[in-house]
Order: sequence, then structure tokens, then C-alpha cells
Amino acid sequence: MNKSELIDSVAGKTGVSKAKTAEVLDALMATVKESMAKSEPVQLIGFGTFEVTERAAREGRNPATGAAMKIAAKKVVKFKVGKALADVVAAAKPAKKK
Repeated sequence: MNKSELIDSVAGKTGVSKAKTAEVLDALMATVKESMAKSEPVQLIGFGTFEVTERAAREGRNPATGAAMKIAAKKVVKFKVGKALADVVAAAKPAKKK
């Protein structure tokens, strides 16, 4: 599902216009980004938690040459799924391949 499909689905379920739904979705994403930039976790009970963690510097290998290379430390966003979402996904029937 992409963003426009998500907007269509939410607008259909709530009866709110697609334009207003898009505005609310954009505000939600902006707020989550602002919290992530401050390294503050965003917890949505029943859905999951977004949090920023530090990935330590390490040594890796260039896959093309096999030469050793340094990989710098960086911040990454991690998502931990909530129990309610995990239960829904586990109970869902597998989708048919196209």
C-alpha cells in the first residue's frame, strides 16, 4: 500500500475528505519525524514503537573487491511491533502471489 492508497482507505473508513485525510497524515508524519530527530521514541499502543538507536562503527568488506573498509557509526530508526499488530499479522491468511 502506498501513501495515496492509505489516504483513500482512511478517507473511506472515516467519511473525511481525501484532502483533509492527506493533511492529517502529513502532519502525523511530520510530528513523528520531529520526535525521531530529537531521539525521542514514538509509541503507538497496539501498533508499535519507533525509536532511534546508535549503530557502532565497525569494519566491513567491500563486496566487489573484498577489501576491508571502515563503516562509520550512525543513528538508525528501529520499529518494534506491538502485540495487537503482531497478533493480526500472525492470524492473517497469506496473500496469493501474482
